[in-house]
Amino acid sequence: MADVVFATGLIREYPGHKAVNSIDFVVKSGECFGILGPNGAGKSTTLKMVIGLTALDGGGLELFGQPMYPEHPTISQRIGVVPQEDNLDPDLSVVENLLVYGRYFAIPNHELKLKIAELLVFAQLEERQDAMARELSGGMLRRLVIARSLIGNPDLVVLDEPTTGLDPQARHMIWQRLRTLREKGVTLLLTTHYMEEAAQLCDRLMVMNHGKILDQGSPAELISRHVEPEVVEVRGNGGSSEIEEYSNLPGRVEHVGDTMFFYSDDAHTILDYFRDRHDLTCLMRPANLEDVFLKLTGRELRD
Repeated sequence: MADVVFATGLIREYPGHKAVNSIDFVVKSGECFGILGPNGAGKSTTLKMVIGLTALDGGGLELFGQPMYPEHPTISQRIGVVPQEDNLDPDLSVVENLLVYGRYFAIPNHELKLKIAELLVFAQLEERQDAMARELSGGMLRRLVIARSLIGNPDLVVLDEPTTGLDPQARHMIWQRLRTLREKGVTLLLTTHYMEEAAQLCDRLMVMNHGKILDQGSPAELISRHVEPEVVEVRGNGGSSEIEEYSNLPGRVEHVGDTMFFYSDDAHTILDYFRDRHDLTCLMRPANLEDVFLKLTGRELRD
C-alpha cells in the first residue's frame, strides 16, 4: 500500500514546551490509523499539521507523495476534516450546510445535489434534511459533520475525537459508518480517548505522551508487547478492604484507590487465592488497550 501520510521528525513548538517533539509515522492507503494519548499529548496538534492548519517548526511531511509545506493546492482537495467541535451553521438546514460547503469544491449543481442525496442516506439523515442544525441531537450533528467532510470525495478523512460526548447508540452508529468508508478504500486518521473505539476501528495505532511517540503497532501487537494477557481486578465491597499479602501471586500488580489490578498469565491462581474473601469482589478479564494506555502514559489525572 502507498503512503498517504509520511511524517519524519515533526516538531511544533509553543512558548515553554514542544507540543510535538520530533515524531515519525506513516499512514498507509486504505487503513485506519489512530493516535492515542492523554490531554496535552500532542494529538490534535499533529492532526492540525497534517491538514495544514498549523505550520511545522521542524521535520518533513508528505501527503500522497507530495510535500505538504509549501502546500500543494491539490492536497487539501483530497482531505476531508471532522473537527472536535461541531462547527456547523446552526441557522442553516441539514441540506443547506452540505450545499454551502460543497460550493467550496466548485462542484456543478446537479452533481452536488446527487452527492448530497447520497450523503444523507449514508448518514441516515434523509428524514431530517430540512431541519435546522440547531435542532439536531449530538449524534445527528456528528453524522452531519462526517457527511460534510465527504462532499469532495476525499482520499483521506481526518477525524479529531469523532464520538466524544455521544451515547453508545450514536457511537456505534458512527463506527459502522466509518467502517463503511474504510471498506470503500478511504484512509482514516483519527484521535480518540475511547480505547474501545480504537480497538474497533484502527488497523494501527501510535501512543503519544508529552509530544513524543511511546510506541506504534496494531491493537493486538501493543497489548501483547506491553501487558500480560489476563487481568484480575480485586475491589473491596462497600469500601476499602485490606489485602494483606499478595507478593507470592504470579504476575504484576498495581494498586489504584480501593482496587488492585493483577496482570498475569495465570489469572486462575489469583482468583483461587481470593476465593474465600467475601469482603472482596474479583473480576477476571482479558487485557485490553486501556491497560496498555495506562501503563505507557500513567494513571495521573490530566487537565
